[in-house]
Amino acid sequence: MKCKYCGHEIPDGVLYCDACGNEVRIVPDYNPLDDMLTEQVRFSIDEQNEGKEDPDYLAYDRTRVDVRSNTGGRTSGRSGATGRITGVSARTTRRTMNTRVTGDTSIRATGKTTVLRQTGRTGNTGRTGRTGQIADRTGGGKRSVSRKKKEQKMARLRRKRRIVILVLILCIAAIAGISYALYINSYTGIVRSGNNALKNQEYSKAESYFKRAIKKNKQRPEAYSGLAKTYLGQDEDDKAENVFLDAIDSQSGNADLYDACFQFYLDTDQTLKIPELFDDADDSVQEQLSEYDIDRPTYSLDDKKTYDDVQQVTLTAGKGMTIYYTTDGTDPTFDSDKYKEPIQLEEGENDVRAIAVNKKGIPSSTAQKVYKIVFPIEEAPAISPSTGQYESSQTIEIKVPDGYTAYYTMNGKTPTTSSKKYTGPIKMPEGETLFKAILVNSDGRSSGVTTRNYVLDLSSSKGNSDTSSNISGSNSDSSDISTSDSNTDGLGTDTTTGSRSNRVITGKGGASE
Repeated sequence: MKCKYCGHEIPDGVLYCDACGNEVRIVPDYNPLDDMLTEQVRFSIDEQNEGKEDPDYLAYDRTRVDVRSNTGGRTSGRSGATGRITGVSARTTRRTMNTRVTGDTSIRATGKTTVLRQTGRTGNTGRTGRTGQIADRTGGGKRSVSRKKKEQKMARLRRKRRIVILVLILCIAAIAGISYALYINSYTGIVRSGNNALKNQEYSKAESYFKRAIKKNKQRPEAYSGLAKTYLGQDEDDKAENVFLDAIDSQSGNADLYDACFQFYLDTDQTLKIPELFDDADDSVQEQLSEYDIDRPTYSLDDKKTYDDVQQVTLTAGKGMTIYYTTDGTDPTFDSDKYKEPIQLEEGENDVRAIAVNKKGIPSSTAQKVYKIVFPIEEAPAISPSTGQYESSQTIEIKVPDGYTAYYTMNGKTPTTSSKKYTGPIKMPEGETLFKAILVNSDGRSSGVTTRNYVLDLSSSKGNSDTSSNISGSNSDSSDISTSDSNTDGLGTDTTTGSRSNRVITGKGGASE
């Protein structure tokens, strides 16, 4: 259809013209004038309404026309002229009326035409002003009816709006109720209920909620964390840790569970357990949790080599890392020595273990190297006097270097650390003595054995004193180890075994080394 104002084509179902904005008239305009005039006339000629005021719907403006007056319809004007009004007619759609009214005004109605006859005097023109009054009333009526229609339309719109809002509220409430019911029984809702119970220290209820959530979804870590906290709240630390370890045993490829377990260790100051668990994890898990893969410290010395002198080893780690170490064979902790300078290695075995810790407090696995430092061993000890036969009192002395301890025997047996410890000069016993001695360093390593064969005869004749003096004069200190003394009495020569000198002594009794 087309707009009657601008001629623009209007699609079906559209109530306003897109071009001019005027309202589309689907039905012809309603003109209430005809009905209002007919009702006024009918009201005027009804005898029962005589003396009553016009109803509100007949009062088109403030001017009221009284058609029921008995004045005879006379009016006076300035000129005093009289006139007669006939032929005032009005069309009506109502049924035929035939009524007679007393007075000077009469109305005859036949068919659809009503003729109103009035006699009386008029003003200068001889015509009444009734036509203008009716026109005024018609305009006021249109405005009143239009205003009432708008008010009724707005009331209907308000009612519809209230109904729509009420329906929307009911729908939203229903959706919210359904959503809440679904949420409270979902994994997230159950975990939240467990956390609320845990917050209120209702441990039994919290444990029930978390176990229920785990049954609902075994892969997600939140319920495991909540259950572990529940056990921690009851001082059951081992049980809390086993919550994660048992889950990881059955889900070795679940990186989320490993991450939750690592966080549990961080929260409970058990970070030293992280490297061990991380190293045992699958490669896929290690790739996903690379932030827990901390490089171990590196050492400046090779532990496959044996060193013959004291050494210093330097430890290094990544930027921002802190190194803790031990040298007593125990694993380092956060209470161990913090590395600040090279570590001094002493003689023997040095077991150096170290860890690197990043800024988050996550440690590396323990690095370990054992260094062996062996000092060169001293040769067999130097003993004086040398082998020989003596006729005066003598003392036996062993030269002991720093860092060594000397052990000796006087019965021909090879000395050990269980033998007598040398503390000072020893008085040579009378008769024949086979004296042996060794040196032992702080590391427990023994030197070679030095042997001396002594014969002390204090009852010998004075004539042998020169021989004894001659033998005694041949005593020496450490040079005796590498020299051989002759003895006319067949005592033999000094013997050193286990060192660069290896000489055999034969003397009385056939002793040999």
